[in-house]
Amino acid sequence: MRLHRLTLTAFGPFGATQEVDFDALSSAGLFLLHGPTGAGKTSVLDAVCYALYGAVPGARQSPGATLRSDHAPADLPTEVQLELTVGGRRLEVTRSPAQPRPKRRGDGFTQEKAQSRLRERGPEGGWKALSKSHQEIGEELVQLIGMSRDQFCQVVLLPQGDFARFLRADAEARGKLLGRLFDTRRFAAVEERLAELRRGAEARVKAGDEQILALAQRIAQAGGPAAAEAPQPTVRAGEPGLAEAVLEWAALARSAARERLGIAGAVVAAAEGRQLAAARALEAERERDRLQQRYAETRRRAEELEARRPEHDACQERLERARKADRVAPALELREEAERAYRAASDGLDRARALLPRDLSDAGADRLAELERRFQQELYALEAARAAEERSARIDEERDLLDREARADEELIRDADAWLADWDATRTALKARIDAAQEAATRAEQLAGLLAPARRRLDAARRRDALATDVQQAERQLTAARERELDARASWLDLRERRLRGIAAELAAGLVAGEPCTVCGSAEHPAPASPGDGHVDRATEEQALAAQQSAEEARARTEQQLGLVRERYAAAETEALGDEPAAEAEVEVEVEAEVEAPTVAELRTLVDRLVDEHAEAHRLAAGMHAAREAFAMAEREHAGRLVQRQEAGERIAARTAAREALDADRARLAEQIAAARGESASVAAHAERLTRRVALLADAAEAVRAEQDAALRRKEADDRLSDAAFRAGFDTPQAAAATLLDAAAQRDLQHRIDAWQAEAAAVADRRAEQDAREAAELPPARPAEASSTHDTAEWLLREAASAHATARERCAELDRLSRRVVEEVRRLGPVREEYERVARLAGLTAGTSADNERKMRLESYVLAARLEQVAAAATARLQRMSAGRYTLVHSDARTGGRRAGLGLHVVDAWTGSERDTATLSGGETFFASLALALGLADVVTEEAGGVRLDTLFIDEGFGSLDDQTLDEVLDVLDSLRERDRSVGIVSHVADLRRRIPARLEVVKERHGSTVHHRL
Repeated sequence: MRLHRLTLTAFGPFGATQEVDFDALSSAGLFLLHGPTGAGKTSVLDAVCYALYGAVPGARQSPGATLRSDHAPADLPTEVQLELTVGGRRLEVTRSPAQPRPKRRGDGFTQEKAQSRLRERGPEGGWKALSKSHQEIGEELVQLIGMSRDQFCQVVLLPQGDFARFLRADAEARGKLLGRLFDTRRFAAVEERLAELRRGAEARVKAGDEQILALAQRIAQAGGPAAAEAPQPTVRAGEPGLAEAVLEWAALARSAARERLGIAGAVVAAAEGRQLAAARALEAERERDRLQQRYAETRRRAEELEARRPEHDACQERLERARKADRVAPALELREEAERAYRAASDGLDRARALLPRDLSDAGADRLAELERRFQQELYALEAARAAEERSARIDEERDLLDREARADEELIRDADAWLADWDATRTALKARIDAAQEAATRAEQLAGLLAPARRRLDAARRRDALATDVQQAERQLTAARERELDARASWLDLRERRLRGIAAELAAGLVAGEPCTVCGSAEHPAPASPGDGHVDRATEEQALAAQQSAEEARARTEQQLGLVRERYAAAETEALGDEPAAEAEVEVEVEAEVEAPTVAELRTLVDRLVDEHAEAHRLAAGMHAAREAFAMAEREHAGRLVQRQEAGERIAARTAAREALDADRARLAEQIAAARGESASVAAHAERLTRRVALLADAAEAVRAEQDAALRRKEADDRLSDAAFRAGFDTPQAAAATLLDAAAQRDLQHRIDAWQAEAAAVADRRAEQDAREAAELPPARPAEASSTHDTAEWLLREAASAHATARERCAELDRLSRRVVEEVRRLGPVREEYERVARLAGLTAGTSADNERKMRLESYVLAARLEQVAAAATARLQRMSAGRYTLVHSDARTGGRRAGLGLHVVDAWTGSERDTATLSGGETFFASLALALGLADVVTEEAGGVRLDTLFIDEGFGSLDDQTLDEVLDVLDSLRERDRSVGIVSHVADLRRRIPARLEVVKERHGSTVHHRL
């Protein structure tokens, strides 16, 4: 890699555009980058790193820091442009960080995103743009350079302070730096993976042991005292011997449990015998107690029965008298019924006499009947007058009916005249309505013809809009497919180029001793090429080619899909434009011709308008039948009104003669009615008054006769009641009535008598029981004591049975749990073997195993090998700088309690002693760190695939050297110019300006730093 030109604009301390010509500076091989402190010497190196990796070195990439110069004007953007040659390609990379810029409109600033551009110079001398993607440019440059940013900053921009700290650092700090440079993460990943596998296997073993311990705990719980006889295993989960201890302890627990089961069976048999004897004794005591209580109860019931005997006799006597009084009950009921009838007749007579005149209040039944007959005859004489009066009333009604009919006919004539007067206008309006309905029907047909094409255009517009989204999605898919094809093609070309570069090793793999080479023809193969790091074989290239062809086919399918979607979109757009006429003059429907494709909203508005107009026309056309019916009805009504007017005139003439005849009949009947009604307002009123008198007289005569009949029946009932009471044995009817009881009371007395007699019979039966009498002569029974003894025996039996069942269940549970322990131990065997194997490997790679004598981790072991290479490469230059005195050697000895592997010592040839690099003086530390940095650069370069580094920078540290040592160091650096390499020294030491003629001076000024070439 060689740097040609660096252009900085508004970057760091540089307020304007500054250009660094590395070709001119590198022509001398060794050049000096100097300037006062803070001028921006290191910023030049930062710009190189930013151009290549998009970021400055990590130590100066602080949070919140900005790359933009504070001296730059607001309209000058920050930009870094680097031209370099790497991997045989001339490239130009330009980067701009995210920065504020003035708004194009208005005041203030807006944030502009970071930008990157990569160009390549062709054989003809022109520049070709390669990419504008940050990610693509970064991947391309890292692949060409072969180093990450951290490696580049350590190898190309040699920071002496970092290597001085490296010399004095402990093994852990050295390991972090070397791990970052040599990318030993895969070895750390192996360690972590093995540790993870160990932890997983250990967790599975512990989980299995925990399961065994849990089963042991369950055995202890299930075994109870039997399990407690032997001490439970104290081995913890994960420790060896756990399974054997648990199995032995479980066997002891099972044996003890079986012994306890036999003892519990014998206890149950003894308890059963005691319980049976206690049950028999309890049954005998309970029977004697029952008989004694029965005998005592019988005596108590007999005493109570004798105490209730007077009550029983009284109830029996009362029931006999009530049954005698039942024979008087019919006569009593007849007497009460006669009394109620007499009172009702007397009340009716009083009410009837109250309605009669005073002179008739004491009249008898005969006189009242005579007056009734006389008024009835007078009422019969008014029948003819009543008929005349009714006929007169009907004549009045007929006369009123004629008047109403006359007024109705006159109203009908006036109404017919008014309707006939408007007939012409009505007839014209109805004909106009029929004509409008006919026109609306024609208009509806025309609108229906326009509506269907408009709806098709609307559907096409909707499909067009939906397909527009599909087109955009297909275009995005095509873009992505093209990018994937380009990536696959670039990957294939890169692998092909790498395979061609290593084709010699591939051909050498097919060489056979004694057979000619297919390239040179020689039968001897003294130095066959060997595949280097990153070698690509034919299978890998063919796989990349297949991936590229697959991506190309996917891109072609995506293009075909896009073409189909575009065709459907064009068809929908053409259909949305339509080919029907835009207007119909007859129906006055206007549709403007669209220069562009109509939108869905416009077509929806058109369809809605046509639908509304069609609906309105259809509604008007639907009224045609009704209009014609209305016209026919109006014609019929016109003819009918003419007929009605003529008939009404004829009825008026005939009605005049009928009215005159009715007037003559009414005058004749009026004379007859006046003679018959007397003082009453009418014949009907006079007849009604006579009818009321007849009714009052008839009611009064009937009431007198009813009262007389009721009094007679009451006297007869009294005679029968007295006779019945005497025959039943009562002195008076009142005494019989007092003794009389209803059926419910008699039943109650009978029940009480029957109950006493039943109780007496039951007591007599129980007094005759022999066993009860004999039990009463014995001592009192004690069932409570017998029950207590029986309960105790039953409790002891239940306890014994429960203990026996528990012992049996414990034996069964112990057998089951023991089988589970055996199964778990058998299942855990392979898991434990895997854990032991993985644990040995993990301990070996982590440096904790006894087999790892130096306690070195795998990553430390790999880094120790790299450090040994670095020390060997650094010694070649350190011996020249120190006149052969010092040699750097790697040490894997342990210091203190730390692990071995990354020690670094210096061997002093003058004294023959080996000591730690931390004991070097300041000047010695500088050239030792410089030698270490150059050695590390060689090793890292070789690790990166042998990429040639034609430009190196060394930053500071020369001020600590004396003149002789400085000359030796410069000689070593000057030797780096071999094979056209250039070295830039960054320092502010004044003596170097005299020794190095090619210089790049950084001048610090008020408005920003500037660079000046001194060649």
